[in-house]
Amino acid sequence: MTDTITPADVGAFTRDQVEILAARKGEAEWLRASRMAAHGVFADTPMPTTRLEDWRYTDIKKLVRLDAFTFAEERGPASVGAGLPAGLSTLMDEATEPGARLVQIDASVVVRELPEELAAQGVIFTSLEIAAHEHAELVQKHLGTAITPDDGKFAAMNAALWTGGTFLYVPKGVQVEAPFRVYRWLSEAGTAAFGRTLVVAEQGSRFAVVETLGSDDLSKPALSVGAAEIFADEGAVAIYTSVQRYGAGVAHLSTDRLVAGRDAKITTLYTSFGADMSRADVQCRMRAPGSHIDMLGLYIADGNQHFDNQTLQDHLAPHASSNLLFKGALSDKGRSVFRGLIRVHPRAQRTDAYQTNRNLLLSDGARADSLPNLEIQADDVRCSHAATVGQLDEEEVFYLLSRGIPKVEAVRLVVFGFFAEVLEQLPLEGVKQELLRVVERKLARSR
Repeated sequence: MTDTITPADVGAFTRDQVEILAARKGEAEWLRASRMAAHGVFADTPMPTTRLEDWRYTDIKKLVRLDAFTFAEERGPASVGAGLPAGLSTLMDEATEPGARLVQIDASVVVRELPEELAAQGVIFTSLEIAAHEHAELVQKHLGTAITPDDGKFAAMNAALWTGGTFLYVPKGVQVEAPFRVYRWLSEAGTAAFGRTLVVAEQGSRFAVVETLGSDDLSKPALSVGAAEIFADEGAVAIYTSVQRYGAGVAHLSTDRLVAGRDAKITTLYTSFGADMSRADVQCRMRAPGSHIDMLGLYIADGNQHFDNQTLQDHLAPHASSNLLFKGALSDKGRSVFRGLIRVHPRAQRTDAYQTNRNLLLSDGARADSLPNLEIQADDVRCSHAATVGQLDEEEVFYLLSRGIPKVEAVRLVVFGFFAEVLEQLPLEGVKQELLRVVERKLARSR
């Protein structure tokens, strides 16, 4: 790296702070060493600039200064309905299906709920901190293997500084109907929180996770740096939905890695509605024959919101498949960036992979940059990509107006129709209805 590293590239997040964090939590030597190694990469890596291809359209140095933040507060246990912020309680009340819940406020998991019948089947759903103590062998086997500090400055930052966190383990053959719910709430301006999620799905298991990120509107900037590793073993079916609903003032950066084994299927949906700036670096790896991953995305940007999605469909094995569909609607001066890559390795014959990004501009000031790419090193594959950026279809709006529908309602219906293709692929009816209500409220605000 040729860029000069400045104090702003590290801020308050020093090596000493990592030592203090590991000591205070009484962490095992392997985890402390992992944190320290990650911090070394974080501290030695300058903030990304627009000279880097991955960051060409997002000037993070203008949007985030690490020396502007301090550590988010650690908190004690709470109970649902008592001691939780009103905004968080509202988010939790919107869930239509009861099930296991885990709530993290700032730096601490404050609520853990797992039905007895799931615990009896061997399901583990707890904070990552607790799991590192009570299930050390299982955590050590997976943590930091799909995401390494070399995945970027913010991946290294999270690996060094994560607190609280989520750990979900579903044993062989266990099938869970109601989604596991994870809530991460950021409550204080001027602070940074580092959530981390580790999901391990054993052979033949089936379940869903819905992770909701939220805050109130904040008076000055706050920072969320997240990471998620999801492993699906042979024949497992895992569904992961991320609902980003932070308030104004928040910058959110996440690094996610999805790893599918033989005949495993992972479906993901990444949504962005809130925050001033949000960037998701999502990579899926088909590492064995028969693996399949669906990557779905939905975002609505208004005001001066800036949403950046970086994706990779990484085909390592033959006879595997993936499909990506990201759609966004942009109004006011909302901005989106999509940069996606399908990579097919030499041994990955008979790969079947598709990638589509479509953007709907609802105002003259909105902008979308879309860069789909292919990197094919095998000769027996079916791969394609597509991207569109277009204005609202005035003929569709006119048709609705001619049927007596007011223009505001007509625009809403057109946008709902535009998003339907994404939501129809989410096999969680209750979550789908919840998201439709979120979209409704977001569009009402954007009018």
